[in-house]
Amino acid sequence: MFNPEKADNYDRWFTTPEGRFALEQERRLIQHLVSGWPRRRQSLLEIGCGTGIFLDMFWEYGFDIYGIDSSPDMLRKARDKLGCRADLHLGSAESLPFDDNEFDFAAMITLLEFCRDQGQVLAEAGRVARKGLLICFLNKNSLYHISHKLLRLWRRDKLLVRARWHSYREVRSLVQENLGNKKTYARSVLLGTRILWRDRHVFKTLNRMLWPPVFGAFTGMRVDLIDREPIKTPLLAPVKSEIKAG
Repeated sequence: MFNPEKADNYDRWFTTPEGRFALEQERRLIQHLVSGWPRRRQSLLEIGCGTGIFLDMFWEYGFDIYGIDSSPDMLRKARDKLGCRADLHLGSAESLPFDDNEFDFAAMITLLEFCRDQGQVLAEAGRVARKGLLICFLNKNSLYHISHKLLRLWRRDKLLVRARWHSYREVRSLVQENLGNKKTYARSVLLGTRILWRDRHVFKTLNRMLWPPVFGAFTGMRVDLIDREPIKTPLLAPVKSEIKAG
C-alpha cells in the first residue's frame, strides 16, 4: 500500500499547518495516556510504526523502542530518521515474529484502520506485550469523519477513503473480545473539522482540549494488561532528550 511516493506524502502531511497542529495534539494525548507507565528500561513495540514519527516520540519519553511495519519504504524512512535508536523489523501485524511477553508495552497508532483482521492484530499485540497497550484510531463518529465523507470525492489522496474507521464502542468491544475484560482508559482530541486545525484559528482551544473518547477525531485508548497501579510521578527520561539535543 505504501510505495516511496506515499511514504514521502505521509511525512509531508505533518509539515503542513494542519498536520503540525494535529501532530501536536496527538502527541499531547499520547503523553497523557502513557503518563502512568514506567519508562526507563521499559521496552515498547510500535506495531505499524510507519516512518517512525511516533517511535521518535516514544524514545524521547524514555522507552527502549522497537518497531515493525509491512512496508519496506516506510521502514527505510524510519531507519533514516531514527538511526541506531530503534530496532526495526519488516513483518505483519497479524503474525508478529516475536515471543510471548517479549515487550513491556505495545502501541498501535492508526493501524487498525488498514488491517483486514483487527481482532487478530489485537490478540497478537496482547500476546507480545506484558504490561499494556496503546491503541489510537480515527473516530468515525467525529465531525472530521463526517466532513471527510462529504468531501472525499474531491480529495486526491484516497488513503483515508479506503481506511476502516472505528467508533470508540467498536474498539472497546474488539478489546474485550480478543484480550478479555481489561481495564481501559480513553480520551480524544481534535474536536472540529480539519479546516479548524490551525494555531491561529478562533476554535484552536477546543481542538487542543482532551475530550471523552466519543467526540474527537483522534481517539486514544490505554489497555492495562496486568492489574497494577500506575506510578504517581512519571519520569520523562531527560537523559535521552539531552543526548538527542547534543
